[in-house]
Amino acid sequence: MNNFNQRLSALHQAYDKLLNRTNRIEELGNGVYERYEYPVLTAQHTPLTWRYDFNPQTNPFLMERFGINAVLNAGAIKFNGKYLVIARVEGIDRKSFFAVAESNNGIDNFRFWDRPIQMPETGDPSTNIYDMRVVQHEDGWIYGLFCAERKDVKAPESDQSAADAQCGIARTKDLVNWERLPDLKTPSAQQRNVVLHPEFVNGKYALYTRPQDSFIDAGKGGGIGFGLTDSMENAVVEEEIVIDKKRYHTVYEAKNGLGPAPIKTEKGWLHLAHGVRNTAAGLRYVLYMFMTDLCDITKVTHKPAGYFMAPEGEERIGDVSNVLFSNGWIADEDGRVFIYYASSDTRLHVATSTIEKLVDYVVNTPEDRFRSETTVSTIYKIIENNEGFKSQHNNKQAFESKYATSV
Repeated sequence: MNNFNQRLSALHQAYDKLLNRTNRIEELGNGVYERYEYPVLTAQHTPLTWRYDFNPQTNPFLMERFGINAVLNAGAIKFNGKYLVIARVEGIDRKSFFAVAESNNGIDNFRFWDRPIQMPETGDPSTNIYDMRVVQHEDGWIYGLFCAERKDVKAPESDQSAADAQCGIARTKDLVNWERLPDLKTPSAQQRNVVLHPEFVNGKYALYTRPQDSFIDAGKGGGIGFGLTDSMENAVVEEEIVIDKKRYHTVYEAKNGLGPAPIKTEKGWLHLAHGVRNTAAGLRYVLYMFMTDLCDITKVTHKPAGYFMAPEGEERIGDVSNVLFSNGWIADEDGRVFIYYASSDTRLHVATSTIEKLVDYVVNTPEDRFRSETTVSTIYKIIENNEGFKSQHNNKQAFESKYATSV
């Protein structure tokens, strides 16, 4: 019993220390956003009551009875003054589920609610659910759109990895009690990374889709899609158009998908997306940004070249290495933006920026012109602008020095 109690005390001490750890901004950065030293959520942040049986009669060695493998891709929302993330929690059995964690400041001391979300099923139960996008829609509901994965029944018995992915839909008023709605229907064979636009468009619900020919390959789908539906209670998109295509020799050459719902600004709608390219070491996931028109949200008006954020340092190591993914961000009323991103399918981080900075980045950063020669031309233009500024600055200093001397 002494060993049991000693281990129990040590577990609680380590857990409390982890949850109360202060996060710190990494030095300097790139001027667009600030990264933080520690992840905001890991497998070790999940409550001890989920993982351990504390009864010494049934667990005399105080073993972990249900292991958690990872906490990753999280939706995010500001709710009742708290910063909430709806995380994908993956058990060591490979099954994912959703759980809410909250923080007072959005950057540290996140604590999971006592119980995970008990998501209702449809008539065709899912094997796995994950990657929820959470949207406060103007109709008054909070919607959660997520991947609902089932075994591909058409696959041969020898293939136990073939899957069918569709967009699951649920809604809530309190993030505790969820109403499950029928899965989204679209012209595409499969759907992943579907995002609900927060406002009505021409009186309809607008959805950003990711048309897929199969579970892995986008195929002819080829990018971030868009469609309208009359209702979320029986969501049917009759027509999808691709508004942001994948393209050869870019960071989104293999596939791309929208992250969280876009943020509305005076200049346009800010979008955060993930792009995937092939490398000799496998697929590499990064984040990129673009902006769409306020009046026509299918029209991309600005799109900086390359990635907005890529995995760095220890972020590159994990279950699926060299991956960044985001499906949640929060824009505060004061203009501060909290970007929640997962690294290597293992842990959840936060980066902070502002609406002003992100708009400046998207609008004024050079776009991709798709050839090495034009990349060099872009750099030359920046160099020449700097030389012109330096010359102008030197002339101004010389004039002011001369004027001061004459006086």
